[in-house]
Amino acid sequence: MLKDLVSIKFKDSIYSMHGISRKTVENHLKLYEGYVKKYNEIINKLKSVDLKSANQTFSDFRSLKIDLTFAIGGVRNHEVYFNHLGGAGGEPTGIIKEIFVENFGSYKAWADDLKASGMSARGWVWLAYDWYGQTWFNYLGDAQNTYPVWGASVVLALDTYEHAYWMDYGTDRASYIDAFLANLDWEAVNKTVRELGISK
Repeated sequence: MLKDLVSIKFKDSIYSMHGISRKTVENHLKLYEGYVKKYNEIINKLKSVDLKSANQTFSDFRSLKIDLTFAIGGVRNHEVYFNHLGGAGGEPTGIIKEIFVENFGSYKAWADDLKASGMSARGWVWLAYDWYGQTWFNYLGDAQNTYPVWGASVVLALDTYEHAYWMDYGTDRASYIDAFLANLDWEAVNKTVRELGISK
């Protein structure tokens, strides 16, 4: 059975990033905390929902199950996103640099692909490792619960919903993506890669 979640406290450096304001971060974190609360609310309602009324057209059970995927996506995506922000950005070091060179040709080629993906996505972009194909790719999704690949592990997430940048950039998403790249904590990304046991 699923257990209640608790909001993560992220590193203080996310509040003093260049190009992504403290106000944006504070409001963005409220949204993340809301996903945690809704996730907990949903799993507790599932404990007492009428299973016999389950129906593919409409039922409380179906609605709760669908909304659970959106809530958990909102939690996990934001945890990846905030975990690797608050860094110095720039050229990566360590295993992630090797991954970019061997799988994309260079860091710049990866960043160009990420930016184009970010301009195309309606919700999220993820750098993920596909365990079946043993490949790295920038995937995009249009909602919290539309991650498109089974058997892939996310190591980096770019939020392209307007709430991530509107207060700072209005409609200028491209400048927000540049700021995102300029504030990445590459050691946090490297740590995620190492913890997953992924080779380059």
